[in-house]
Amino acid sequence: MVIPSAPRPLIVALTPALRDEFLGFFEGEAFADNPRWASCYCQFPQEDHREVDWEARTGAENRTLACDRIDAGTMRGYLALLDGEAVGWCSAGPRVGYRFFDDDPVADADADDVGSVMCFVVAQAHRGQGVARLLLEAALAGFVERGLSMAEAYPNPRATTDAANHFGPMSLYLSAGFAVHSEDPDGWVVLRKALP
Repeated sequence: MVIPSAPRPLIVALTPALRDEFLGFFEGEAFADNPRWASCYCQFPQEDHREVDWEARTGAENRTLACDRIDAGTMRGYLALLDGEAVGWCSAGPRVGYRFFDDDPVADADADDVGSVMCFVVAQAHRGQGVARLLLEAALAGFVERGLSMAEAYPNPRATTDAANHFGPMSLYLSAGFAVHSEDPDGWVVLRKALP
C-alpha cells in the first residue's frame, strides 16, 4: 500500500503582486501558536535598532512599513503557497539590504557579496514537512541568481521551541552545507556557505 505524501508547496519570491498573500499569512496562520510576535510583519531585520525603539513599535506601524517595502521591492523573501494560500515565509536577501546589520561594529569586508537568511515562519499544521528546507533552497538559488558568493544564517543554538527557532534550526543549515563562521561570547553563531 502506497501512502500518499503531503502536497508540496510552491515556493515563490515575494513581489508586490503577492502582498495580500503575505499579509493574509501574517494575520492568520503564521502566529496562531505564538500571537505575541504577530505584530512584527518581519520588520525587525529591516530596522537599524540604534534608531528605532522596537518595543514601542506597533503592529499597525509594522504592517504599513511591510506594505511600503513590499510595494517598493526592498523587502525580500519567499512564500510557500499551497492551493494559493501562504503556509510559510522566509526572509532572505542581500545582507546589505537589512538595516539590522547597520550597527554591527565588525562588519565583514565582503558584506556586499553575502546573502542573509534572516528568519522563517511556517504555519503550525505544516511544520516538520520540509517547508523550511524548500524555502531555504529557494533563498540560496536566489542568492546565486543575484551573483552573491556567500550565504549567511544566524540560528540560535540554544533554541528549544518553534518560536525560538525563527532564525531557522541549526540542523537545517548544517544539513544544507553551512558551517560555523563565527560565534560571540553569548553563544550566538553565524553560519556560512559558499555559493557556486
